[in-house]
Amino acid sequence: MPAFVSAERAAELIPDNATVGLVGGGGGLVEATLLHKAVEERFVGTGRPRNLSILHSLGIGDRGERGLNRFAHRGMVRKVIGGHWVWSPRMQKLAGDNEIEAFVMPGGVAMQLLREIAAGRPGLITRVGLGTFVDPRQEGGRMNAAARGDIAELIELDGQEYLRYFTFPIDVALLKGSVADDDGNISLDQEPANVEIYAMAAAARNSGGKVVFQVREKVPVGTFGARSARIPSAIVDAIVVDPNQRQGYDLVYDPSISGEARKEEPPPDMPPFSVRRIIASRACEELVDGAVVNYGFGIPDEVASIVAARGDLGKYYQTIEHGTYGGTLLTGMLFGYARNPTCMIDGPSQFDFYSGGGLDVAFLGFGEVDREGNVNVSKLGGVAVGPGGFIDIAQNAKKVVFVGTFEAKGLRTSAGSGRLSIERYGSVCKFVDKVEQITFSGKQAAMTKQDIIYVTERAVFKLRDGSLELTEVAPGIDLQADILDRAEFRPKIGGSIKEMDAFHFTDGANA
Repeated sequence: MPAFVSAERAAELIPDNATVGLVGGGGGLVEATLLHKAVEERFVGTGRPRNLSILHSLGIGDRGERGLNRFAHRGMVRKVIGGHWVWSPRMQKLAGDNEIEAFVMPGGVAMQLLREIAAGRPGLITRVGLGTFVDPRQEGGRMNAAARGDIAELIELDGQEYLRYFTFPIDVALLKGSVADDDGNISLDQEPANVEIYAMAAAARNSGGKVVFQVREKVPVGTFGARSARIPSAIVDAIVVDPNQRQGYDLVYDPSISGEARKEEPPPDMPPFSVRRIIASRACEELVDGAVVNYGFGIPDEVASIVAARGDLGKYYQTIEHGTYGGTLLTGMLFGYARNPTCMIDGPSQFDFYSGGGLDVAFLGFGEVDREGNVNVSKLGGVAVGPGGFIDIAQNAKKVVFVGTFEAKGLRTSAGSGRLSIERYGSVCKFVDKVEQITFSGKQAAMTKQDIIYVTERAVFKLRDGSLELTEVAPGIDLQADILDRAEFRPKIGGSIKEMDAFHFTDGANA
């Protein structure tokens, strides 16, 4: 029977040199915030636990103090295998200073690997990561000089290449649920997503480790039904009750976010006219009715906002890698949340669906693009960023639409009357001769015959025959001065270049 304990007692369950599994999705989504705080306070007060290894699949934190930042102390952590690092600048700094071994594993791979650990199988065999920086023929997922060893190996089955990601025991899992009954069964009914909570718990339990949950409330047995008990008491060791627990950093409790109730509201307003909306508006041309769609973080969620503002949500099957379907996507710090979702499954199963080719269209951002169509979002300026579920999604969607500005840092444009003008170029080139790190492999995409498109405010490119080809130019843009002279390489130019529709550059046209 699980023990109901204080947060301080729960923190004492973590021994030195343990491998600790964390679950979260940014903005405090399913994050065991109180447990994280208790572990940090114990370390600051006693110097224990030390030399931890951390595994997390998605981004955890607030770019400040919470989430993964709680563990970013010298001596507390020696190794991190993380899917996405941007929410924890303190951990990024430790990685940049080689104070820890820093690895990146694709977010979906990390989730699915937990099931292999739980089942005692010899690893996760998948094509996800081939040709990217996690491929052992490249960087093997190592993000700094301190990182040693491999997280995967290349194998061949039936004449096809695969990666086998290695399993390892999870000593302690720090997890969040909604409500626990007196027997220790855990409901997730009030959470915005299920993600990999069950898989992490099962992996820790079957590794001989400890499974620790925080919940908002303890209730009598029978208060919630068996189908609401997503985590059985048989695999839980300790539970902390936090009556102040929230759905997220900026959300106390909203049943329309957890899918318990619908909140009827009119379509949201169209996003303000901007360079982001121009790019997203053009990207929307790639949608087809009935498509199964995923939207990434940043400008991609502007595509989702336009779809919602047009009242077109019912035309597509909208998915989030966290396991959520339907609804209106929240943006910014609340990326990963949806209002009025129609279905919630667990994250590993969602990535099964993605890996098998279930996604028709994915809209994803980019940091850099090179002449071979490779995309980098995972390491920029030497800083570990991590892809989250980007690799799993980009490598398996039938069509991928990469969206982003042509340049960064200082770019200023003007539009509104059907034409685009560049008032000031950005100081950072994003179309480079060779990306710093390959998060998406153009070569791999060509082999699997994916449809790959790159949309910017001034030009559109397609991946054809292993290289980038310019296909569209914005009205008002000078091909030579604004595009060719501003890239580090010359893209292929086909027989004719289409002018992007003036509609996208007309203020009010999307309203």
